[in-house]
Amino acid sequence: MAWNIAGVELNSRLFLGTAGYPSPLALRDAIHASAAEVITVALRRQMPGEVQHNEFYALIRDSGCRLLPNTAGCHSAREAITTAKMAREVFGTHWIKLEVIGDDYSLQPDPFELVEAARQLVAEGFEVFPYCTDDLVLCRRLVEVGCRILMPWGAPIGSGQGLLNPYALRTLRARFPDIPLIVDAGIRAPSDAARAMELGYDAVLLNSAVAQAHEPVRMARAFGLAIESGRMGYTAGLMPVQERAVPSTPVVGTPFWHQEPLR
Repeated sequence: MAWNIAGVELNSRLFLGTAGYPSPLALRDAIHASAAEVITVALRRQMPGEVQHNEFYALIRDSGCRLLPNTAGCHSAREAITTAKMAREVFGTHWIKLEVIGDDYSLQPDPFELVEAARQLVAEGFEVFPYCTDDLVLCRRLVEVGCRILMPWGAPIGSGQGLLNPYALRTLRARFPDIPLIVDAGIRAPSDAARAMELGYDAVLLNSAVAQAHEPVRMARAFGLAIESGRMGYTAGLMPVQERAVPSTPVVGTPFWHQEPLR
């Protein structure tokens, strides 16, 4: 079912990264198998002047997907803003996945630099997709400076730990009912992506889970199906959790044996 994000209508709810694939052919076929319509790309792969004659960027261009450039590798608001402006010029899009890393070990975002970069980029006319943690206060600050989309992590980038804090993700969904929420980072298995969609998230962005799979193309297809299934389950309405067992077959009127207590 079609959905809208930042004024663009999409059919797929899978955003796919393009780094770390075993070959350009595997990347091309994975994009096709996933049915993704948005793919992320880091400007720092190549110098901007090389983009027009670069094989990688030719593949990206020929995919027919909408590009979501990112500021991967930036450690300050200033650095991220400069990279975002370069990406807008090179790729011709005002969409930007904003990454401002504060810790090189966990790749956790720097909340202070992230909010400042988001504030300035929104003022410059960018549609900012901020990569952030699942911290409620940080997400609120990002919305306050003009972000219309949030991308909280499921777990640290590339860790494959899945959804470490479903409670925090549920809280964000409840507190921001009208903000598109995209789980970004930490996903390992298609079941992780399905769980995110069952929590009511609007989409999932992943890279390593496909690129580092033994068979990236099959895994890309698996994720596409899992996300579609998870969304369908959410919209169908999950049954409530019960504190006790409830029989699926009614027992009213069913004969049963009763033993009198011994005296």
